[in-house]
Amino acid sequence: MATPLAFTAHSTHPMAAVRAAFADEQYWKDRIEAVGGPNARIENLAINGDQVRVDMVQTIPAEELPAQITAIKPNGLIIPRTEIWHGSGGTVEAHVDGAPANVNGTLTVTDDGTGSTFVVDASIDVKIPLFGKKIEAAIQEHLSALLEREAEFTDNWLSSH
Repeated sequence: MATPLAFTAHSTHPMAAVRAAFADEQYWKDRIEAVGGPNARIENLAINGDQVRVDMVQTIPAEELPAQITAIKPNGLIIPRTEIWHGSGGTVEAHVDGAPANVNGTLTVTDDGTGSTFVVDASIDVKIPLFGKKIEAAIQEHLSALLEREAEFTDNWLSSH
């Protein structure tokens, strides 16, 4: 059974401003540079109106991982991730290169009266006997921290642009 990943963040900016950032190539370049981690990069970015697809690669260095993971992946985790946005919602998919670990879920941004709310509703599935749940918990912790940094970045980026 997969581990849920539920993340919610508030922005002081309205949904329209957040979605406009998501349709700005410079936003993605700045975000991956600021919070993407070591060797993070954008592989592909396609923007067509409110349709946005970004394929990125992020990493978690071995020194930030528990021993259960470094026993299997001693050089850290390379995580290709795709976000697809349309209107106020979208999807996220990610996996760990060379490991049976996947993340799949939905993304939403909604106005909330004092700005907007960003929600990730996803599941983490690691198909490794005995250690799968521990690895899922570690991935959940790191993804939650990354999503928090990305939300803070987005709010700050919007304030300065």
